[in-house]
Amino acid sequence: MSEAEAATPGDHATGRSVLMITSGIHLTNDACFALLYPLLPFISDDLGLSYAQIGLMKAVFSGASSVLQIPAGAVGSRYGEMLVLLVGNAWVGLGLVLMALTGSFLALLLAAALGGIGGNAQHPLGSSIVSQAVPARQMATALGTLNFSGDVGKLIGPFVAGIVATQFGWRIALGSVGAFTVLFSLALLLRGRSNGQHRERRIVSDEAKQRLPFRPGFQNVVLAGALDTATRGASLTFLSFVLVNKGFSAAAVSALFAVIFAGGAAGKFLCGWMTDRWGALPVIVLTESVTAAALIVIYLGPVWSTIPLVAVLGFMLNGTSSALNVSVAQFVPSTERARGYGVYFTAALVSSAISPLAFGVLGDAAGLGVVFAGIALMTVAVIPAVFPVRNGLDPVL
Repeated sequence: MSEAEAATPGDHATGRSVLMITSGIHLTNDACFALLYPLLPFISDDLGLSYAQIGLMKAVFSGASSVLQIPAGAVGSRYGEMLVLLVGNAWVGLGLVLMALTGSFLALLLAAALGGIGGNAQHPLGSSIVSQAVPARQMATALGTLNFSGDVGKLIGPFVAGIVATQFGWRIALGSVGAFTVLFSLALLLRGRSNGQHRERRIVSDEAKQRLPFRPGFQNVVLAGALDTATRGASLTFLSFVLVNKGFSAAAVSALFAVIFAGGAAGKFLCGWMTDRWGALPVIVLTESVTAAALIVIYLGPVWSTIPLVAVLGFMLNGTSSALNVSVAQFVPSTERARGYGVYFTAALVSSAISPLAFGVLGDAAGLGVVFAGIALMTVAVIPAVFPVRNGLDPVL
């Protein structure tokens, strides 16, 4: 029996409840971060901001949400993971409200930084909570569902914000979504308090603190996650250039990216389900191999093949993450999962920030073809990264 032991029938109901709550939190959290995209022109016009200032504000908001994931995991382990997750989500919503009230670029930048800090709790703590709440045989499906809910938020947030901003302005759009997020989080927090939840603190002995918390092989999973995320960041950055070179209009490129994101959401969910049944390694081999092949064929192939291939690319490109997310739980004791996921997602953040820059330099020097060949090679490199620890990736029976 593994760390994620088989659950009793009562545990199944608890696991479903926890998954629904964490998925709702993930949906609202990702919606808060994604809704800025359609609002940026409104904000720029209202405050008279340049493209550089808009880019800096967006970078600060996103960057602040990612740099403290390891400390957020440690705080969650000490004070209660669900408590910190809910407080962090409310914090992000409050940040949007503050951004809506600002009247200058400096104030907007400060509010973005403050609000973004709350986002550090989402990925490490949400994944840790779900991995411990559901039966082991359903863990990958549950984590895939959690990831899927975030993608739903990324679709809903910009859609709602765009409609509200068109009618009432960007401040109402930001403020209303932010206020809803705060109230939603506080309602869940009060519900948990009244039910006696969120009160447990994890007590770790001095002897346990001195032991290595992560099992041998964890570094392989972190490396694989970093490579996979780097692949995703680089391929999405430079794919639009390939599509334009093939003659697609700006509207068509936008539509194709919508297909990619929809395929990615489906991939996160279904690849979690597949991982529970086949194990992580077969899913990783399948998704990374097909991703590499799709990248090459999209670059070299005829125009008519592009539309079906981008759908396949989106599914496979994002599907690997569900298999890798559950792999973290196989190498980290349950008492250290928040820290483990913090390390994992921090490595993914760093790689996603570096890879577009690195491949951009490569593209300037050698051309787009070399960029896509390099991305494809990095994609298949995930397989040898996890192969040495393949036994630890077996499905839990």
